[in-house]
Amino acid sequence: PLGPAEGRAAVLLQPFVHQVGGHTSMLTYDEHTICKPLVSQELSFYESLPLAMRQFTPQYKGIVSVHLKKDSLGNLTLIASPSLGQPDGSAGGDPAVTLWHKCKWSHTQVTKTFKDSCSGKMLLRTDLQYHTDSLLEDANGKQPERKSYNPWGLHCHRQHLNRMSSKHNENKLHQFLLLENVVSKYSYPCILDLKMGTRQHGDDASEEKKARHIKKCEQSTSASLGVRVCGMQVYQADTGHFLCKDKYYGRKLSPEGFQQTLRQFLCNGNQLRTDLLEPIILRLKALLAVIRKQSSYRFYSSSLLIIYDGQEHKESTDHHLPFPKTHGTNPSRVDVRMIDFAHTTFKGSKSNPNPTLHDGPDHGYIFGLENLIKILQSLSEGK
Repeated sequence: PLGPAEGRAAVLLQPFVHQVGGHTSMLTYDEHTICKPLVSQELSFYESLPLAMRQFTPQYKGIVSVHLKKDSLGNLTLIASPSLGQPDGSAGGDPAVTLWHKCKWSHTQVTKTFKDSCSGKMLLRTDLQYHTDSLLEDANGKQPERKSYNPWGLHCHRQHLNRMSSKHNENKLHQFLLLENVVSKYSYPCILDLKMGTRQHGDDASEEKKARHIKKCEQSTSASLGVRVCGMQVYQADTGHFLCKDKYYGRKLSPEGFQQTLRQFLCNGNQLRTDLLEPIILRLKALLAVIRKQSSYRFYSSSLLIIYDGQEHKESTDHHLPFPKTHGTNPSRVDVRMIDFAHTTFKGSKSNPNPTLHDGPDHGYIFGLENLIKILQSLSEGK
């Protein structure tokens, strides 16, 4: 039994509502931190992250142990507690990590909310705008200000809880990775999740999985462009809703459709945010320079997030205000981050027994980045 301190520090861990892609359940740990199930290959990447890549990845904050618990009504809850596996330099880390955190997200509630919001999985496969009025309540059961959320994360979370409850008993401890929530500073985060590279399967993939991934690449823009849309949410200022697209939508796009979707990502319902093109392109070029220098790294199946705030700031309309010239390229208005390194391999990684396997930089990734930059440049030239 836990002491009384547990009650005071209890925090409601919820599905991360801004998850637009992937299939792992992402959970909100605190305002600036998310957690996801630990995969040793991903941990080994974060632990030996090249310094130059740090500005392009989420900050790694440590590890927590998570276990399932059933309440008296039979609802499943996930309880997270800090484990000893803190990263080096944890002193400068998040003090909240040393508290007990409680995640209470009942299984029935998830299922019900998910059904209400988009009547099951089939809707996720279609190109619709999702409206969910009452997705999340805060600790006091009050509704937050009404926004519509992307239901993809909820779908992943429900599947994850189902898997965990059928496979494991309540006492089993699961290790979760704590990572920076890279969208926490945005009020209406517009997110484009791009799967990068011409190859998605890891070196460890079975023949069956390898064939499956190769087929997905061949039938999508992964083969032709080295990049495909894996998920997206764009805040529509005119309706006050997020327009959402999922991976099934992204897989079907032609190169022209990909370019259209990129354009749509920068459309807020009223106008094309051309002011964001230059800062995004600059940041992608900076990432490209870094990736070109990473010998032996292969970022199979990883994603690139492009993020900006859907809520326009007043300053952009007040043209008479004297802003310094650099204002237009203020890089903090957009962000570009690499995520998902469960299949990333590199020299010296425990999961890579064959050091000569991959020499030089990741050419598939570079091909995708170069094409992405080209398409954005053509958008900025008004094509």
